[in-house]
Parts: sequence; structure tokens; C-alpha cells
Amino acid sequence: MTDEHHVAAIVPCRDLEASTAFYRRLGLEVVSDYGDYRLLSDGRGWRLHLNETPGWPARVEDNALGLYLYVEDVDAVAERVRELILNDDQPRLKPWGTYEFAVSDPSGTLVRIGRVAD
Repeated sequence: MTDEHHVAAIVPCRDLEASTAFYRRLGLEVVSDYGDYRLLSDGRGWRLHLNETPGWPARVEDNALGLYLYVEDVDAVAERVRELILNDDQPRLKPWGTYEFAVSDPSGTLVRIGRVAD
């Protein structure tokens, strides 16, 4: 991986500590901390910026933001967050050709974790 060509999502969060703990469970670690703004990385390609935004969204269920995290070992990540998986939808092959599952972060951001099926 090169540091010169990548993308990082900037994700607003109403509770920076809760969001940081959630994304740590997925495998990201804080690499820079600026108080109300944190940069996270898994060291392999996932990069995320958390921006503390009190009161956002007004209702967690109205958060329309979503992330898709591609990973080789989907089942290993699912095991770390098993009780958070939405709709008891364990990792499975989807009709669109991915093996994935979904969780929601503390601010209601939909996070799908998967890989393109072989």
C-alpha cells in the first residue's frame, strides 16, 4: 500500500469515545488525535477520520451515511462484533456477488464489511 494514493472517509459522530471504541472492534486504531477529530487506520488500507459532531444526526435512525469495508477474512471481523450484526444477518453470500454482513456505528452509520465472492 502506498500513502500517496488512498481515500479516507470523514465520519461525523455524536460521541467520539463510543465511535472510537466501535471502530477499534472492527480493527482500526487511532493514529492521530486532535481532541474532537481522530484519524484511524488498520495499517493495511482502511482509513477513517472521526469528527465529533454533537447532536448529529438529530435522530440516529435518520443517519443516511454508509461505509463499505473490504477485508479478506470477513468471518474474523464478524466474530469480533457478532452481537452488533444487524437483523441477525450473519455473513453470507449476497445476490450481488459479495460475502458480507452489516453493523451500525453508535451514530447510526451503516457499516458493511465484506469481500467480493470467489
